[in-house]
Amino acid sequence: MSSQDHHEESFISKYIFSQDHKWIGIQYGITSLLFLLFGFALMMVMRWQLAYPDTVIPLVGWMFEDGMLSPDMYNSFGAMHGTIMIFLGVVPMVVGAFGNYLVPLQIGAPDMAFPKLNMASYWAYFIGGVVMFASFFMEGGAAASGWTMYPPLSVIAENGETVWLVGMIFLITSSLLGSMNIIVTIVQLRAEGLTWGRLPFFVWAQFVTSFLLVLAFPPLEAAGILQLMDRLVGTSFFLPSGLVVGGEVLNVSGGGSPLLWQHLFWFLAHPEVYVLVLPAMGVVAEIIANNTRKPLWGYNSLVFAVVWLGFMSFIVWAHHMFLTGMGQGMSVFFQTTTMIISIPSVIILSALFITLWGGKIRFNTPMLFALAFLPMFGIGGLTGLPLGLAPTDIHLHDTYYVIGHFHYVVAPGTIFAIFAGIYFWFPKITGKKLNEGLGKIHFFFSLIFINGVFMPMFIQGLAGVSRRLADGGVSYAHAAGVLQWNEFMSMSAWLLGLAQIPFIINFFMTIFKKVDGVADPNPWQSTTMEWTNTTSPPLGHGNFETAPVVHRGPYEYSIEGASEDFIPQTQK
Repeated sequence: MSSQDHHEESFISKYIFSQDHKWIGIQYGITSLLFLLFGFALMMVMRWQLAYPDTVIPLVGWMFEDGMLSPDMYNSFGAMHGTIMIFLGVVPMVVGAFGNYLVPLQIGAPDMAFPKLNMASYWAYFIGGVVMFASFFMEGGAAASGWTMYPPLSVIAENGETVWLVGMIFLITSSLLGSMNIIVTIVQLRAEGLTWGRLPFFVWAQFVTSFLLVLAFPPLEAAGILQLMDRLVGTSFFLPSGLVVGGEVLNVSGGGSPLLWQHLFWFLAHPEVYVLVLPAMGVVAEIIANNTRKPLWGYNSLVFAVVWLGFMSFIVWAHHMFLTGMGQGMSVFFQTTTMIISIPSVIILSALFITLWGGKIRFNTPMLFALAFLPMFGIGGLTGLPLGLAPTDIHLHDTYYVIGHFHYVVAPGTIFAIFAGIYFWFPKITGKKLNEGLGKIHFFFSLIFINGVFMPMFIQGLAGVSRRLADGGVSYAHAAGVLQWNEFMSMSAWLLGLAQIPFIINFFMTIFKKVDGVADPNPWQSTTMEWTNTTSPPLGHGNFETAPVVHRGPYEYSIEGASEDFIPQTQK
């Protein structure tokens, strides 16, 4: 199929309601970056409140009563920060943007299997995001029960909770449509000769991630509908009998279980961690193989590990619930599975580290972000082990230690991989390379300040400082010795925000830069099909002038006897 096989499209059908996987990927990417920026802005305001709890917030203080965040507003910001960064930012970026744009190109497919379904997935995501954002302007404000929305608090809270649930149903529907599309595309539309053993590791990561979404999201969607019914039509799926609110017994039918919501939520939310991490690992693997000029060490082990990781992610969820009173047998089971799930993560990290050994490493900007991902994710993973053991989790649960652990996985971990991917595939998407100087400034300052934000959280958590405190712990005497870190973390957060300015300048400067001549379709001298069999940017619908045929594995770099240090997959 070629681009000439399609009739001329109008502006709206081509760019707004596009069915081209590439443009849908760009739509996902731009929208998720805007949501990530908004979620980061919420965090910056919260950090002022934590560092200076009785001081008017500069620049934006006029938006709030008395110029400060009330405890309720702080809770809203915290709940929406988590929701926006995960469900509206990172997941749509790693799956919706990278997955949509790259999977068909890497497997030699002309498009996604279901283009109209692909378009519908983006617009369901967009509507869900708009609904979430609109909740800030409702009476009572946005949802304020944490990003986990635990009942009974979430059921009896203000209208923002209802809007959150409606928005979440749209977001889950979007993910289900998109992930089914990716699975069918990989199974059915691979190029001739592209066997399962020749798939790029990035495609394997997207494949397993899509199965996680398909299997884990329906229970939460069902739970969201049930909680919506509790709020709107008087059911009590999650409301127990005899619930006392404000000194009076709440007039509800009762008989429900708040713990049921926790089980349904974490059955999704722990696989969700790997929905964030696995595509990030796929991005990092592609960049490391390319910039070491070596095949990925232990390709089969990497594939086995990512499949194992996907399977195990479904049987560890209750390690978030050790303090709910579960029996000793259940506790031992989930402690054991939590320790086991660390093994495939170690295999993947070890394989990537070994790939670096003896490589002709090119320290360009994508590679720097990819290299930083390895220790950052390592810190996130290792600090999670004490939380997977009930004896230590009892002391660390609901402290800032948990915040530090989770953010090391998601922020310097996954988001560094996202930046690595943006810098790496930007020439493919636009035909222009981002400026290396600005890219390295962006990297080094981001690396410094992001550790300044999250590393002290472990110190505060070990001292017993609880999370979700609007005053940062001032009201707790035992926290007095570590409260000085609030100011340090907040300053690091604001400097981290400033560190993103070089990226923003770089992005727009490159977009509007005039380039003479035709762009190099393969500036990184890569082996996979998105670089070797397409133009930069690729053709319209159809992607390839002729259907590619695959003869090789995905990472044939520095092969002895070859005329160049890379051999494309489609070269005989």
